[in-house]
Amino acid sequence: MSDRTGLGGFHILVIDDNAQMRTIIGTVLAAAGVRNLHYAQDGREGLVMLAQRPIDVVFVDLEMPVMNGLAFIRAARALEGDKRRTPIIMLTGHSDTPSVLRARDLGVDEFLGKPVTAKSILQRLEMVIFRQRAFVIAQRYVGPDRRRRTMLNYAGPRRRASELVDVLEL
Repeated sequence: MSDRTGLGGFHILVIDDNAQMRTIIGTVLAAAGVRNLHYAQDGREGLVMLAQRPIDVVFVDLEMPVMNGLAFIRAARALEGDKRRTPIIMLTGHSDTPSVLRARDLGVDEFLGKPVTAKSILQRLEMVIFRQRAFVIAQRYVGPDRRRRTMLNYAGPRRRASELVDVLEL
């Protein structure tokens, strides 16, 4: 099979305790040209693989025994070197606001709600590969820049209102 999409050289790790979900995601990615697929049954096994292998993107489930997706994200963002910058896509059937915000604040790149479709899997993969956000390493946060909106009238290096000179604080 030829690599028509340019994804053949990517190493993608799928972490999910559900074997059927791992198969679904792996099948979609393989059909899109990914040749280097790695699988883990829980966050702890996935973290070992991330630390030891050349992984380019991680799909991780939120709810798993042993180590869930949130604990995985926290541990992955604490790794040394470039490993901490690995894009992470959170798989979840729990897309309620508190779960989404908690994962976002831990440094997740994208969310993929279950049930998944081939289109949604590939859209999220495209987002983390071709539309990467700036990566932030700060005292209290490590992960992609959480700001997604661009200000149309913005003309300077800083985007926060408190950093703008012409803001009058009362």
